[in-house]
Amino acid sequence: MKRLILVAAGLLLAAVLVMFWATSRRPTSIELIPSLTDKPEYCLTCHADLPEISASHPVKTFGCVICHGGERLALDADLAHSSMRGGRNPASLDVVQASCGSLNCHSGDPIKNRDHIQRVLTSVQATYAGAIANVRYTFGAQPDLKARQAVNAAEDLDGQSKTGILSLSKFDPTKETNPALQMFAANCLNCHLSAAPKAGPEYAHLEGCPACHTPLTDADIPTLSQIQGNGKTHRLTTAVSYTQCNRCHNRGNYDLKDMQFHPRTGQPTDRLHDYYQPMTQFTRCEWTLDCIDCHTRQEAMGDGDIHSNQKDIQYIRCKTCHGTLTELPHTYTISNSEDIALRLAFLNPVIDLKIGDTIILTEKGEPLWTIRQLPDGSFEQFSKATGQRFVFRPVMGSGCQQNADQQESRYCHQCHAVKR
Repeated sequence: MKRLILVAAGLLLAAVLVMFWATSRRPTSIELIPSLTDKPEYCLTCHADLPEISASHPVKTFGCVICHGGERLALDADLAHSSMRGGRNPASLDVVQASCGSLNCHSGDPIKNRDHIQRVLTSVQATYAGAIANVRYTFGAQPDLKARQAVNAAEDLDGQSKTGILSLSKFDPTKETNPALQMFAANCLNCHLSAAPKAGPEYAHLEGCPACHTPLTDADIPTLSQIQGNGKTHRLTTAVSYTQCNRCHNRGNYDLKDMQFHPRTGQPTDRLHDYYQPMTQFTRCEWTLDCIDCHTRQEAMGDGDIHSNQKDIQYIRCKTCHGTLTELPHTYTISNSEDIALRLAFLNPVIDLKIGDTIILTEKGEPLWTIRQLPDGSFEQFSKATGQRFVFRPVMGSGCQQNADQQESRYCHQCHAVKR
């Protein structure tokens, strides 16, 4: 009997020690009650060392669960992560509406420039409709270059498309009879916003919103798993460098002959040679600025309409900023504290923009909020990526001999192209 009692006491002591050991190893719980939800969550118990994702998404306001999902009260990692949206990427396009939507976030009123999700989902960067249309037309699968299909089905929700395209069906390569189209599907559908990249650093990019807004360096991306798992990628920014754009747009070329992607050759060591591929012509401002300094929000993220190709959505030309011999660039003076230009300058404070400043306005009504007119008629521009300041004068009154009717960049390149 005594032996049984001793055994039972030993087992009880062992159980107590195990419980004490487990409790001592459990991190001290950290409660957070975000102001937007007013509900407690315990994600910071394990993730307190993660950096703030952006100045416009403070953790005290948003918390973690409103974007990532997950079990907010769980302290066990597996349980806490069991219902997360998009794995480690809540801004993946298949879950972005649940993570980043709502009227007060990125699914709001288009008049107030808050309809980001709808614009991105119908953009050429998400649909890949231009590439699909071009290849299908080339191999006789459709009669013209009008977009009909996309990597994922897309719809113009307001039904007021200026392009006349209200929807796109999902591209299904199994229904294509031409082997070239099947090779296209196998080899070339990995560079849109909802695509998982191929293995290798030359293909590495994030998916969804982070594809543009989460900057990556070569040190971050030796493998795909590190792209998704590295804590350094817990960052969103509007200061998007050209190197981020190059993750997709300047890696090499697809060849219609063999339906293969051919990476760039050589290893450029400076900005001048890295910015564009060797055969490309460009002016000084095109490589000293970053892509987002010229391409507007509508060009990069879409304008809510479905377009057949990238060329249809891009409209910024040299004369947008420089004007012509007979016409100054369009400008307007900020007079309202609710002006979208002031909001954009707040989100990326590279310029101390204020009411009373005169800035350039594009032909589609988008403010080029980083370009401000100076008292002497010249303009100063601040890079959105680096904050660097540039000063330039309009063409009017200069010795330029341009033809006002020839405003494509190739005409400006005749005199102003940089030599490498």
